[in-house]
Amino acid sequence: MNYLRTAMLLAGLTALFMGVGYLIGGASGAMIALVIAAATNVFTYWNSDRMVLSMYGAHEVDRSTAPELVGLVAELASRAGLPMPRVFLMDEVQPNAFATGRNPENAAVAVTTGLMRQLSREELAGVVAHELAHIKNHDTLLMTITATIAGAISMLAQFGMFFGGNRENNNGLGIVGSILMMILAPIGAMLVQMAISRTREYAADNLGARIAGQPMWLASALVKIEGAAHQVPNYEAERNPATAHMFIINPLSGHGVDNLFATHPSTQNRIAALQQLAAELGARAAPSVGANENYPPRGPWGRSSSRGPSRGPWG
Repeated sequence: MNYLRTAMLLAGLTALFMGVGYLIGGASGAMIALVIAAATNVFTYWNSDRMVLSMYGAHEVDRSTAPELVGLVAELASRAGLPMPRVFLMDEVQPNAFATGRNPENAAVAVTTGLMRQLSREELAGVVAHELAHIKNHDTLLMTITATIAGAISMLAQFGMFFGGNRENNNGLGIVGSILMMILAPIGAMLVQMAISRTREYAADNLGARIAGQPMWLASALVKIEGAAHQVPNYEAERNPATAHMFIINPLSGHGVDNLFATHPSTQNRIAALQQLAAELGARAAPSVGANENYPPRGPWGRSSSRGPSRGPWG
């Protein structure tokens, strides 16, 4: 079913891309757009993780450079039945995270240094488990391709503004078509992004909470991340808004209500769903992460999580 949805999304985005090409250059423009879309899809399939990680200046870490984080990811990945993903840090004050990669065998989890500083170990576990759920659900490829093609559609529409249409062009729709393209193409791409992200965030919340074993860890983390998103700008995300839906919380504005143009569901609604799941799990909840391993149930950088977050080794 995931592959069918991916194919349907690619077909829809490609059709939209071809429509923009038609408005710019008629039938020949549509064919050129089809070739570009096919090349973009192939390139994105093989390079999606590197593209997004490079965009945000993420650097890979291991057990020697970030033992607590990598150990936590390893334990949760094992609990989820996933191969160990690569782990990356982004030098970004805003707390946030995303996962990327074309499949579970080639996946990566990236978190910001702000997330490491502001969350307790339990909250961090909830966030990492959410991202692992995206990997297990094969969402990462879909979300990255959506971001890439949506960005390409917006750029093509901007190109059309300069290329322009003319009344004598029998292949396209002329000036009226150009105006419609500039307005409707980015909106269409954005609506596809929003629909994909909103439905999959609820699913990742549910599965991630089950992986971590404590739904309220994620709920607590969502509150902190959304609050920071209102106050701390993510400038790289502002420059690349087509990637906003990949993050656990919208890095652009942290919308608090469900509406047509929100990249994520309402955080309040997500928390309510997690509270309901917590009630359903009850005593069946899994033990704390690290309870029987080398990682005691403490805050991520050695301070008890009950005393609040501590600052990590990155500042």
